[in-house]
Amino acid sequence: MPAGEYRNASPATPHPPTDTAEESTWLWTQIKAEARRDAEAEPALASYLYSTILSHSSLERSLSFHLGNKLCSSTLLSTLLYDLFLNTFSNDPELRAAASADLLAARYRDPACVSFSHCLLNYKGFLACQAHRVAHKLWTQSRRPLALALQSRISDVFAVDIHPAAKIGKGILFDHATGVVVGETAVIGNNVSILHHVTLGGTGKIGGDRHPKIGDGVLIGAGATILGNVRIGEGAKIGAGSVVLIDVPPRTTAVGNPARLVGGKEQPTKHEECPGEKISAWSRLTASSL
Repeated sequence: MPAGEYRNASPATPHPPTDTAEESTWLWTQIKAEARRDAEAEPALASYLYSTILSHSSLERSLSFHLGNKLCSSTLLSTLLYDLFLNTFSNDPELRAAASADLLAARYRDPACVSFSHCLLNYKGFLACQAHRVAHKLWTQSRRPLALALQSRISDVFAVDIHPAAKIGKGILFDHATGVVVGETAVIGNNVSILHHVTLGGTGKIGGDRHPKIGDGVLIGAGATILGNVRIGEGAKIGAGSVVLIDVPPRTTAVGNPARLVGGKEQPTKHEECPGEKISAWSRLTASSL
């Protein structure tokens, strides 16, 4: 992963190895160590931490168990969901790698994230994203009724509504996540950070390719709405509360309703950093204050 993903980490925060396989092993070791520490510090959580983390042999087993219990209902049993999630994660190394990348993104970009285990257990944006990845896999396998049923449960439980056909990269941070809506033909790149109440929607076109395409490293502020088959270039910023109906060039900033490019559309101001890899107070400002 790019070094920029870790720039928010404090000097005391451990860093994973660069090898993907070693990274996964290292991450699971960290999660179990954190769970043991928390169980000792707070005995009231010991049973919960044992059942969700410490009793499992891998991240995919722990995540599958946790998602199954979160998303189950009287008619969609936790055991059925556990088997579904575990089979999907176990047979797809890309999904496992994406889950690890999303955990790292939350831990190193979000200053409120105190541990990997905290994200795994409590970050509904992370959990909704992992469940969506499974729903998307089902969609590509033409198991669409089940994919749509899973989408509905994700929306009910996590207040995050992502169509199972939407494509999402890895290293994704849905910060707070409440009210996020992502349409059917939307595409989200790698290392993207999205705040709450963001909509990637259509403009009323009946069918076809009608939703936004979000490039790598983009930061989308709280309450932003991006509509139509527009392209948000790599490393762009979208101000909180903005309504975007135009393409946004790479490394530029769009703010306002309707959104405008900072610096003007002819020569928009460009920035060097990749904002999606770094959450800051900027993303929580209102567009009108910029």
